[in-house]
Amino acid sequence: MSGMEIRRATTVAELVAAQHLYDSPAREEWAERFLAAPGHLLLMAYVEGVPAGFVSGIEMLHPDKGVEMCLYELSVDEPYRRRGIGRALTDALADIARERGCYDMWVGVDTDNEPALATYRAAGARDEGGFSMLIWEFPAS
Repeated sequence: MSGMEIRRATTVAELVAAQHLYDSPAREEWAERFLAAPGHLLLMAYVEGVPAGFVSGIEMLHPDKGVEMCLYELSVDEPYRRRGIGRALTDALADIARERGCYDMWVGVDTDNEPALATYRAAGARDEGGFSMLIWEFPAS
């Protein structure tokens, strides 16, 4: 998409300015921790200087496997959807994963989320089959 720029978010202010793209409002202390954590990154897509989308990734390391990239979350603001921004963000994260020596990149997707599935497939991902996600919830103390 012309007029779009993708760059890594490196400041709390950048992360907070894009909170309209998140599921909930950003918290500065969490943004600081995110930026300080090794292997965490967030790429922001800007259209005419406005945050239009983001992708976040987390490097995961295991003693017998090496490093892989988890595509943690992808979001494109409603007015900017279906313009290739999601794919461009996914491709940019995959490029960084390759540069960092990751052996693969993966993402968990709800099986009925057709827009996400189409975006990831268009960016070269293949379906690994059925997947169950189990969650432990820890109430705030």
